[in-house]
Amino acid sequence: MRAARLIRMALLVQSTPGLTAAALARELGVSERTVIRDAQALQEAGVPVRSERGRTGGYRLAPGHRTRLTTLHPTEAETLYLSGLPTALRDLGLSGPADTARLKLSATLLPSLRAAAESSVRRFHLDAPAWFREPSAPELLPELARAVWSDLTVGLGYARPGRDGAAPRGVTRLLEPYGLVLKAGVWYVVGRVPGEGPGRDGAWRTYRVDRITALSPAPGAGEPFVREPSFDLAAHWRDHAAGFARALLRATVTVRLTERGLSRLPSVADPAGVDRAMASASAPDAAGRVTLDLPVESDEVAFAQLTGLGAEVEVLAPQGLRARFREHAQALAALYGAAPEDDQR
Repeated sequence: MRAARLIRMALLVQSTPGLTAAALARELGVSERTVIRDAQALQEAGVPVRSERGRTGGYRLAPGHRTRLTTLHPTEAETLYLSGLPTALRDLGLSGPADTARLKLSATLLPSLRAAAESSVRRFHLDAPAWFREPSAPELLPELARAVWSDLTVGLGYARPGRDGAAPRGVTRLLEPYGLVLKAGVWYVVGRVPGEGPGRDGAWRTYRVDRITALSPAPGAGEPFVREPSFDLAAHWRDHAAGFARALLRATVTVRLTERGLSRLPSVADPAGVDRAMASASAPDAAGRVTLDLPVESDEVAFAQLTGLGAEVEVLAPQGLRARFREHAQALAALYGAAPEDDQR
């Protein structure tokens, strides 16, 4: 365990010179005191780690010293080749550079490690898009990716979805694109919109890339924008995704479920809504049924979701939705109560 941590520390200091003890402690998940002890251990092992004081100080390797990749463990070499997303790289227009990088990496590895790395490609493949969806890369994605890499402000046209079946409405925005996210085969861009109105400068926005209709450099944006140093794309996306899921659940239905219906509920309803509903679920009644208030997007969505549970669920409220289930049940009873037409002839 400590040996792996020492190797990682040496690589961190090599790739990011000037890291403080506090920064290294966060990256390694240890205390600053442990970082100091590990630095001493690396020095004793012949790795020239130096600690410099002052505002521009931190931990550095001696000039000219490099840690070689030939020290990789076979398992590390295998996982290194699994870290790429072939579909995502293709969408971003980076398949060629990625292939070249792998060739260069293979050339630096020992023959035994090279074989271990290449074997992982033959054994594992990541297919990001969901089933029953034809994957297609948005046309403007590579150009947008270049803006992300270069920290260039862009002007974009966006087809905002209409409400209640209305046609999409075109809007224009200036955006400082901070990052791209691939979620279930759909690309999103996360960025900051400067000067969006009084008191709203620097508002964060997320846009679906396939709804971007036009993309161009922002007027006068010849220089890169200044990134917010504390911005964490992964953390921002987790918060955004959780908030988006909660915002969708605008209605509540009261249902009574059998034990089987309760076990199947997560497979038909929104997971965030199910988690909230379970926190307030009643104790099972004499028949083993549980009553709970389920957050849903709308009565329409609830009807589509809960019909999949059949007789394992009873809608108690709202009354309009209960009446719709009653009509649905009566229609099914009428359909299946009669003999099939082929038997009547």
